[in-house]
Amino acid sequence: MMDIDTREDLPGVVRRRSRRARRLSLRIDSAAGVAELVVPLGISDAAADRFADQHRDWIAARLGELPARHRFADGVAVPVRGENLRIRHDPDGPRAPRRDSDAATIVVGGRADQIAARIETWLREVARGALLDAAINHANALGRPLSGIRIGDPRTRWGSCSPRGILSFSWRLVLTPPWVLDYVAAHEAAHLREMNHGRRFW
Repeated sequence: MMDIDTREDLPGVVRRRSRRARRLSLRIDSAAGVAELVVPLGISDAAADRFADQHRDWIAARLGELPARHRFADGVAVPVRGENLRIRHDPDGPRAPRRDSDAATIVVGGRADQIAARIETWLREVARGALLDAAINHANALGRPLSGIRIGDPRTRWGSCSPRGILSFSWRLVLTPPWVLDYVAAHEAAHLREMNHGRRFW
């Protein structure tokens, strides 16, 4: 269960009740741009609010360090695999985004209020292709079978490896420099051999 703290004196805090939590804790959700206050079931809202108040300066500092958030819209430059591509809206053009290499743009058609969703879908597909190639290369180098990959939007990690050999990645890796994406793919592929972070893994 998640409640949004709308108090004017403490903006940007999301309260989440957790059955598994044993103590009050705060974490920054950089994707959502908020501070998440995790509250065990036995703790009252008043006690949780006091805890957040005591950490007001920490919350403000961490939220202030987050990069500015840009919505995918006409004219916005998006870093894709190390290259800045500017979104260009062509209302009469095809709805599916397409890369215009000559102009370093992503051209997207249809309604303006659908630009963000269409660009994100396109970026997820670009991420899937790049991560699949990288994961296969690293798995082959280790001589380990790769059961498949999943592309999602996890809140706390760039990637993970399941015991069944399925690698999961954040689509947002496509917005990082190519070496970062490749490193995360290599890291998760290494878990196909060592499902831990011990010395043998490194």
